[in-house]
Amino acid sequence: MTDSRLRVLVVDDEPLARERLRTLLAEDPEIEIVGECADGRATVEAVRGLAPDLVFLDVQMPLLDGFDVVTEIGVDAMPPVIFVTAFDEYAIRAFDVHAHDYLLKPFDRARFERALKRAKEQLAVGGRGAALAGQLRALLDAVRSGRDTANQDDRLVVRSRGRITFVFTRELDWIEAAGNYARLHVGEETHLMRETMTGLADRLPADEFARVSRSTIVRVDRIRELKLLSHGEYTLVLRDGTRLKSSRGYADRLEKLLSG
Repeated sequence: MTDSRLRVLVVDDEPLARERLRTLLAEDPEIEIVGECADGRATVEAVRGLAPDLVFLDVQMPLLDGFDVVTEIGVDAMPPVIFVTAFDEYAIRAFDVHAHDYLLKPFDRARFERALKRAKEQLAVGGRGAALAGQLRALLDAVRSGRDTANQDDRLVVRSRGRITFVFTRELDWIEAAGNYARLHVGEETHLMRETMTGLADRLPADEFARVSRSTIVRVDRIRELKLLSHGEYTLVLRDGTRLKSSRGYADRLEKLLSG
């Protein structure tokens, strides 16, 4: 790190979360905020174009999450990172094991200042070197390993307004995309979970759930009837009468699960 101010990139898909980080960073005269991003794709471009010294990186984002961003840029080219997460049990476990700093939302000023101080200390002693790349690579491997075994879990964790709700996968009927969230349908109840459809599809038991379109995942044993439309598309009728439409690109997977 040189004598100039620390150049920081702020990444979070929630405007209020970015504002919170901006406010805290603005109080430090050693910091210069060089950019903000609200999604993973823009973050990859910003890191490559702006070459920040430090990135506050949201873990849960649509399309590319924080770990996908690091993978795409490459651990050797990625600047030091402070990950920010609302709740990701596999990531948090990996952060703790590999001593990589993170902020768990909602975080307070003291926790933020500790993370920033630690990042400054790492940068002051050459924090861009091979040691950091190795640490980040080990973290990514641990997170992937944890998520690969997530199919063995029997519940999803829904965090909302300081409250944590556990939704058991056996109770799930279907899931639909809802902007940056996924809406879980459990009987007459619904829960909003901050997760991508791809992330959920990877975590749910592959022999029990089928992704039938980009925006819909269904528990297979909830399907009562299939009605062929055309070109490989179906109308799915669930046990409770809910009607959903499958896309052609997902037909083979759906038919294989149902026939099995």
